[in-house]
Amino acid sequence: MSKAPPPKPTDSELEILHVLWQHGPATVRAINDHLSQRRQAEVGYTTTLKICQLMLEKGLVRRDDADRSHVYRAAVREQETQSLLLDKFVDATFGGSALKLVMQALGNRQTSADELAQIRRLLNDIEIQNSTPNPDDDDRA
Repeated sequence: MSKAPPPKPTDSELEILHVLWQHGPATVRAINDHLSQRRQAEVGYTTTLKICQLMLEKGLVRRDDADRSHVYRAAVREQETQSLLLDKFVDATFGGSALKLVMQALGNRQTSADELAQIRRLLNDIEIQNSTPNPDDDDRA
């Protein structure tokens, strides 16, 4: 039985997760300082504390309360969270079509030669991966 994926984080929760992914485990004070610096505006400490507590209840973070200062760490991986959010976004916004997403992204802004080269390499890698026979497919035939 696989465990259910964590819930989709809110924008504020995602902001805190970014701090934890970039800087590692941190106290609420440290998280709050990073948020204030990132936003270039003061963020209320009690607001950050409340969001961290809600994230703990949701399973998005873990808390080490061995010391006087509680230390929070991300309980979800960055890559998995990005995949979850992207899948939901593509489904809701583009009807599940990766092609529509890519066409919209490339059509709405100037793409550098370096970015285009990286996209070509990625497409080539995907083509190679898709053309390589999967040994598991033979077992199902």
